[in-house]
Amino acid sequence: MTLDKNLSALQRLIEIMDRLRSPGGCPWDAEQTPESLVPYLLEEAHETIEAIEAGDPALICDELGDLLLQVVFHARIFSERGAFDVGDIANAISDKLIRRHPHVFADVTLQNQDDLTAQWEKVKAGEKAQRGESERTLLESIPRSLPALLRTRKLIEKSARSGRVWPNSSENLANCATTVQALYAGMSDEALGEALFALVAVARDGGIDPEGALRRATHRHFHTGDENA
Repeated sequence: MTLDKNLSALQRLIEIMDRLRSPGGCPWDAEQTPESLVPYLLEEAHETIEAIEAGDPALICDELGDLLLQVVFHARIFSERGAFDVGDIANAISDKLIRRHPHVFADVTLQNQDDLTAQWEKVKAGEKAQRGESERTLLESIPRSLPALLRTRKLIEKSARSGRVWPNSSENLANCATTVQALYAGMSDEALGEALFALVAVARDGGIDPEGALRRATHRHFHTGDENA
């Protein structure tokens, strides 16, 4: 698709949303708010993930379209309130991408992945300072609404980048075995939590997304054709 065709397609979507939200449009669409759309935004994100894991390009395209609709929908609502529109959203993310990639868009040379990560964190810290945001704690920096396994992995990764020293891979494996063994001694909320935390640490060492791994394992266990038996 050429740039002109892409822009034309996006313009068509924006015009359709304008029609739906305007007088004489769709009553359901017209009464929606950012708050009422939150469940749909979350659902569409998860359905997009499932499509990607299924590896079906047609399905991925369809689900990404549903996700894009949520962006345009929210943009239209906030535009009606005089806050921002879809153009402001596009410009904001474009500015952010340029700002966070000085090694691509400016005269900055990075030697390795560590330099890249350090530069990324430095730019993000500058953005927060410019907005006048106070420094958030580590727990506050990762959304609480994330699934627990994913949030735990991100917290471990972020704390490691901040200088916290975590056990190495073999130590994490040993910790995992110890916590699982503790479950035999007595099942409890705390024991299970420690075992799950240890598993996430092991997954992080191996570069594995624990949330995705559990989703795929669940699918394997229940994808037998007799789920309703």
